[in-house]
Amino acid sequence: MEQNQDNNIDKVLLERFEEEIWNKVPHLENNEEGAKVINATPLVDITADFKECAKKIYNLELSNSELQVYGKLDSTLLTGSIKVRPAANIIHDAIITGKIKSGQTIIEATSGNFGIALGMLSKLGLQVVTIVSRKLQEGVFHELRNMNIKIMDLEMDICPAPGMEGKKDELVAKATAANIRSQLTQLEFDPSIFDNSITEIESLLAKQDIINLAKLLSKIYNCFCPEQYDNDLNVDSHRTITGVEIDQQLHEDGNSLEDFNILCTFGTGGTSGGLSRYISEKYNKKGVHVIFPPGGQDVAGIRTHNNADGLKYYQPDKYAGEYEVDFEKAKPLLKFFVEKGHDIGESSALELYATLQLASANKESKFVVMICDGIEKYRKNLEKIGKIQPPGQVSQENVASNSGDYDKVIWIHTQYTPQEGGIELLAKSLGIDKSKIVVPNARTAQQLLSGQGIPDEINNSIQESKGKALMVCMAGRTSLMAANVLAEKGIITDSLIGGITELPEARNSQLSELVKQASQF
Repeated sequence: MEQNQDNNIDKVLLERFEEEIWNKVPHLENNEEGAKVINATPLVDITADFKECAKKIYNLELSNSELQVYGKLDSTLLTGSIKVRPAANIIHDAIITGKIKSGQTIIEATSGNFGIALGMLSKLGLQVVTIVSRKLQEGVFHELRNMNIKIMDLEMDICPAPGMEGKKDELVAKATAANIRSQLTQLEFDPSIFDNSITEIESLLAKQDIINLAKLLSKIYNCFCPEQYDNDLNVDSHRTITGVEIDQQLHEDGNSLEDFNILCTFGTGGTSGGLSRYISEKYNKKGVHVIFPPGGQDVAGIRTHNNADGLKYYQPDKYAGEYEVDFEKAKPLLKFFVEKGHDIGESSALELYATLQLASANKESKFVVMICDGIEKYRKNLEKIGKIQPPGQVSQENVASNSGDYDKVIWIHTQYTPQEGGIELLAKSLGIDKSKIVVPNARTAQQLLSGQGIPDEINNSIQESKGKALMVCMAGRTSLMAANVLAEKGIITDSLIGGITELPEARNSQLSELVKQASQF
């Protein structure tokens, strides 16, 4: 049996992987003293800068002499993020079990960093195809392309959990399937194979289940899917390496992880799950605090609490605490630490702000904050902090109760346009006259969202408005992207939370009665 498995291993690929990747990432090696993590990332005492930030930015005096804050700088890892840990672990296992061979293609759904981590495989002759949301930040797309990764970008979010029954809609599923088919064809995949599985594909898309879509595409095209959202090796990489590594470093500094609290955000649940298990198994305690942005905020691919619920590795009973942090409040902290020379990304700012809240309330005094990636891909956003007024996100109730403030409602979407029934529903739900609703074509929407400038039709509508302008789309994401683009140009608009699909009056209608696929290009 072992001989058969040995024969099934691509030994040339394994040798290259271990030489160029495995030997450069944290992993366990045995020596005379036992197993030890090598290639550990820095664990840095940032207590002094943390206290200075609290005082200078938030006017908080942290006088507790017991306070200790360490940053675990995984931003220094190969490809720049913590995601290289599970990626390397999963790919190493796939090679030694014969699941990956030279020349094979890997397909995965990602919100950015895991896909970038997989990009290191391109130098080994493996093609990587990532399924991503179109709302990813420009810097993330730039890094994906730099790593020679093939990208399929969708209007749908990667964040919804599998099985979102009740979000089904045939129109959306069919349009998105056509988009995916077109992109796969451009990437030289055989479209007839896609067509043979179209029913199953549309069923997954109707539930916004991009996670299982990646698995299905990998299966039908004989590719490999790392399945990061369901692969126990994701969690094990943090239970057997990251946890051991942090504890090892704390002991070298005269401390122990037994006395510390770890703060991390939630993407797949691998980090929080693995570290929780390590602390529970070794110290019989809960030591991981998990941080989420509030619903509606897009922070570096981090899941909101609602989007984490339902995933395999979301296990709140294992955590020491869960907290929601408004990224707007954490932005000044991010700017402070970056200007101090710390290479931290957006998710780390959420964690540090949560640490600040815990420390100022004297609830805890010893912390390890996971610095999961660096600032480079978010630098454009960093430069806007304090300079650009963010757009307002408003609910249907807010708009209806202040309908006199809004003089224009602008529909914005690259794939769908409202039917007459949809326009009437918007007018009724928002308490706004139908004549104030503007519907630019899809080409105009694409021009705005791609940063090519403000199209005349949209600019004229806003300039003619005697009150506020409200951006509206299908589910609230595209309109917020558009409002952010306009904000960068100094034009402040509001964005309707949830879009047309979340209006109370829309719940009794088929989406195909409200919108249709855009044809004006």
